[in-house]
Amino acid sequence: MKFIVSSSALLKQLQSINGVVANNPVVPILENFLFDVTDGLLTITASDLETSMITEIPVEAKENGRIAAPARILLDTLKNLPDQPVTFTIDEETYTIEISSSNGRYKLSGENATDFPKVPVVRGGNAIEIPSNALARAINKTIFAVSTDELRPAMTGIFVQLNEGNITFVATDGHRLLRYRRNDVSTGEQTSIIVPRKAFNLLKATLPAEPTSVKVEFNNSNAFFSFDNIRMICRLIDERFPDYENVIPQHNPNKLLIDRYDLLSSVKRISIYSNKTTHQVRLKITGSELVISAEDLDFSNEASERLSCQYEGEDMEIGFNAKFLIEMLNNIDSDEVSMELSTPNRAGLLMPAGMDDNENILMLVMPVMLNNYV
Repeated sequence: MKFIVSSSALLKQLQSINGVVANNPVVPILENFLFDVTDGLLTITASDLETSMITEIPVEAKENGRIAAPARILLDTLKNLPDQPVTFTIDEETYTIEISSSNGRYKLSGENATDFPKVPVVRGGNAIEIPSNALARAINKTIFAVSTDELRPAMTGIFVQLNEGNITFVATDGHRLLRYRRNDVSTGEQTSIIVPRKAFNLLKATLPAEPTSVKVEFNNSNAFFSFDNIRMICRLIDERFPDYENVIPQHNPNKLLIDRYDLLSSVKRISIYSNKTTHQVRLKITGSELVISAEDLDFSNEASERLSCQYEGEDMEIGFNAKFLIEMLNNIDSDEVSMELSTPNRAGLLMPAGMDDNENILMLVMPVMLNNYV
């Protein structure tokens, strides 16, 4: 089998799906891309058994054929070639791949395509369409809060809840919770899935800058995403997601409104002086003044700053993990943020002060119990 393709065009397609390829896969064949040439179209598949990505590119070919090509050496070769037509000659008996270019010839060893695992097909499931920019925004707003604790598998993915009037994305690691809701995407029936963190990370990196429509199909075991010439299929997490609605406190009489950048900058500076284990910063709100402080008793380090704010409620003190606060504030776009609090031992809610009609963002962070230093 022989085909001719542009080196830069092929490199672009391989790079778009290369994130799936694991460094030390369970099955050695997964270190390869699956090349399938049919009627002048090259279909390339990468898989790690849990997630598979597929892309297509037209090529000049007179015959059909399949081969598993080693991913790393192929990518490194194409990265170092100038943009030019390259010819792939494949011996399907010895699984040898020869690449010919104007610079020279490169010979590499492939593997039998029949050993490459088959990609599952979604049948009899649900289907929706979502704008790529809305999906990318939903992933960006939630993925940093996904748990890495493999002992709690349900929390190692993003919970996607489809309702008649909206779609909701939820991530939590037990210390913080992110809920991102779109009111401009809906489906005819209520259902939910948990998409693994890796799959959404790959999707985020691949979604185009130009808005396009992403088709999402899913059943009880797999989800399928397709846009432009990219397809991704991933195994869903078959676990029960925590009842997140019950975690969100409903009665929060203490409401704080403050400039986001001022609060973020202050927490960054104060956190330098916090305990390196708890990363605790203390927020003391009195009238229209917020005092942010931290102390590391082990090294006699301490710092405090005063900020002006708008506040309704009783004077109170509450402690938070500075790392969590900084991550959350970095993921808010508005100039001002609203914080809703009840008591020092209950979760605080952080939200943008102004939100688009089509989206609703809620961030929940658990408090760190205050050290009673003077």
